[in-house]
Amino acid sequence: MSKPEGFGNEPDELSDDGDLTDMLGELRVLLPTAQLLSAFLITVPFTPGFSAIANAEKWVFLATFVLAVVGLVLLSAPAVQHRLIRPLLDRPRFKSLASRQILVGAVALASALVSGAQLVLSTIFGHVVGSLAAALVAGLIFLLWWWLPRRWKQSGKL
Repeated sequence: MSKPEGFGNEPDELSDDGDLTDMLGELRVLLPTAQLLSAFLITVPFTPGFSAIANAEKWVFLATFVLAVVGLVLLSAPAVQHRLIRPLLDRPRFKSLASRQILVGAVALASALVSGAQLVLSTIFGHVVGSLAAALVAGLIFLLWWWLPRRWKQSGKL
């Protein structure tokens, strides 16, 4: 006796019925990062040493803060939207739109992580170390978040 659809069967990408469980799991990984980074950045201007950092670093801080908040808003938007438009009439379409928001939010979060690394390490060790660290973080994010999954998809092994 075969199991009914949705009861233990793994749907493939072509027959995706709009189940939002996988999206919820992905957001459970991304949201705490955006929340923690935003919370940290909110406290930074109130520290005694913030006024002593270079003006250029304040602009990097501003960019980092804005990117972190944009990432947080975009990553949390699907949950709020889902709650406001319940019941969903077209789950696959909602999932497609929400997936786009999550990807744009991930780009904003990745950019905030890169500029955050640059800001912190430039302040502590100087501009050269900060820039090298930012490049390393950017490369690592590009490799693990974008290049590797595309490579796996092209190879058809996952």
